[in-house]
Amino acid sequence: MGNGTSRLYSALAKALNSSAASQHPEYLVSPDPEHLEPIDPKELLEECRAVLHTRPPRFQRDFVDLRTDCPSSHPPIRVMQWNILAQALGEGKDNFVQCPVEALKWEERKCLILEEILAYQPDILCLQEVDHYFDTFQPLLSRLGYQGTFFPKPWSPCLDVEHNNGPDGCALFFLQNRFKLVNSANIRLTAMTLKTNQVAIAQTLECKESSRQFCIAVTHLKARTGWERFRSAQGCDLLQNLQNITQGAKIPLIVCGDFNAEPTEEVYKHFASSSLNLNSAYKLLSADGQSEPPYTTWKIRTSGECRHTLDYIWYSKHALSVRSALDLLTEEQIGPNRLPSFNYPSDHLSLVCDFSFNEEPDGLL
Repeated sequence: MGNGTSRLYSALAKALNSSAASQHPEYLVSPDPEHLEPIDPKELLEECRAVLHTRPPRFQRDFVDLRTDCPSSHPPIRVMQWNILAQALGEGKDNFVQCPVEALKWEERKCLILEEILAYQPDILCLQEVDHYFDTFQPLLSRLGYQGTFFPKPWSPCLDVEHNNGPDGCALFFLQNRFKLVNSANIRLTAMTLKTNQVAIAQTLECKESSRQFCIAVTHLKARTGWERFRSAQGCDLLQNLQNITQGAKIPLIVCGDFNAEPTEEVYKHFASSSLNLNSAYKLLSADGQSEPPYTTWKIRTSGECRHTLDYIWYSKHALSVRSALDLLTEEQIGPNRLPSFNYPSDHLSLVCDFSFNEEPDGLL
């Protein structure tokens, strides 16, 4: 290996040490990215594939062209939404009965997650269930040019798992060569005036090419059946916060999240009918443009098989257009043992969309 590759391998190997943060508290302090040597994404991708050489190749997914107008004068904004599955929960709580224990080992699963990110090269990355932010994602992604923010859950279930790596939470990354941070808000969601264990991050960014501003938000709402009204209240609280941040929809908005809610739930309906004028991007893949995908998560637990649509990318339809969206894995690709697997690192599928600003956003900007 050449010197560059050796340095890269060293960086990857250091990030693979999942106990680094708990053994060395100084790792929890975000290092100054100016003092970190940049990494070539192609080289990092090759290193990940070298670690994964005994696993089956990653699935092929294609982008669906959804453009209905002339090409934009600026490059599109690629946004990735993904619940990556917290390592502590995957190994210690989630009971994926059809998933081999070896498939959940962090040393390799981490590389599968990075491979997915590197393959699609998002400009903005919105993640849930991140419990390896400080020792893995922040150090590596900062060297790829991203600026990151992490907001952990106040009472993360990861902390109940022996040998955990700290709390899980939401993370938001954006490429610094494309965007400038205007402001940032960490939001602890409330329900019926009570502070809850769920969080969101909302950031206003300015595009360096066009000087246009927009708000990007990431969230993860309360899980489980029986908590529908709770999720609905959390969603209303988030919408109110976003209403204030976007000055009543004057600033275009993209909201990514694991809502833990099917499209039939009240919280989905709140977002679909909000005065923020939002549309769900993945509906555009359907034949009528009005139907969500049949699933975004598919797993088998001790309680049985779970196939649900829970993950969404919402956007301001008056100000933004979806130029393309990444198609989902087919049932055949997912396989009979469902997710996660040796092929795919999470029980949730990543969602990826390319956005562009509308040239004439109906006078709302």
